[in-house]
Amino acid sequence: MTTGTSLRAGLVGLGSMGRHHARVLAGLEGVDFVGVVDPMGDKHGAAQGSPVLNTVEELVALGIDYAVVACPTALHEQVGLQLAEAGVCALVEKPVADTVEGARRLVEAFESRGLVAGVGHIERCNPALRSLRARLEAGELGDVYQVVTRRQGPFPHRIADVGVVKDLATHDIDLTGWVTGRKYVSIAAHTVSKSGRQHEDMVSAVGRLDDGTMVNHLVNWLSPLKERFTSVTGERGCFIADTLTADLTFHSNAAVATEWEALQAFRGVSEGDMIRYAIPKREPLLVEHELFRDAVLGKPADICTLRQGMRTVEVAAAVLESAAAGTSLRFDDIGSGTA
Repeated sequence: MTTGTSLRAGLVGLGSMGRHHARVLAGLEGVDFVGVVDPMGDKHGAAQGSPVLNTVEELVALGIDYAVVACPTALHEQVGLQLAEAGVCALVEKPVADTVEGARRLVEAFESRGLVAGVGHIERCNPALRSLRARLEAGELGDVYQVVTRRQGPFPHRIADVGVVKDLATHDIDLTGWVTGRKYVSIAAHTVSKSGRQHEDMVSAVGRLDDGTMVNHLVNWLSPLKERFTSVTGERGCFIADTLTADLTFHSNAAVATEWEALQAFRGVSEGDMIRYAIPKREPLLVEHELFRDAVLGKPADICTLRQGMRTVEVAAAVLESAAAGTSLRFDDIGSGTA
């Protein structure tokens, strides 16, 4: 690691997400943004003045402490293994790899060398979900019964190499395990392809966590409505997180009877309090970079580890396998090792 006052960081990929990483890296305190790899060049002027290189080897030769991997998912494994071999820490965009086997090889490569590596599951840095997780850890909801997520919107033309399960559903799989602190033990799913592409563009999945919590995910690229919804229901009520607006709301269990009969048809026979929390709203990508920077420096930092990212890929693979087979899968049935 560099002995100076700043870490030296590089970036691989200047696509849609890579351009955002470049912007944040260029202004990140304690980090020098020293170079970018993209064989297509800097078509959008996003490199922030850093040199644009053709190969990972050229980037490593600049003497970097860590790199952000934001190239297409199919290249994550190859690039990650190159960085690990060179002794460079890495923050890999999600999903960590396009196959379970690739994810496992990355975990082995970085862990065996004692290198810090993480996965860019950015929802972990969303203010609403960070607040929700803290409140669940504090026991504010009591026993958790169910987690429901909806992630819907129009097709993003930037995505070409994976379907909606690996691109979008991995967000919900990871955040569900993260906010609850639990692991998936079973999953059953259905997928459809309606847009004429080779990959699925809609998935509906029902799962169970290791404490019995029920999970429901609805994800698609077919809706004109953009929605990012997470609800957690428990013995004391329901938290609802909107990660588009970073709002967190709590609906408590009914405490007051609704005596006006005309309102009962709309609101039910009883009502509880509803609270929308005032929470600081920092940019999630900046928070993600700050956490990873601190992890590289050896400071305590709650990053998504490669092993956690691998488990998300395992669950996503099980979603696709379940949909193809038309059956429910337990994780010991497919040998994922997550149960």
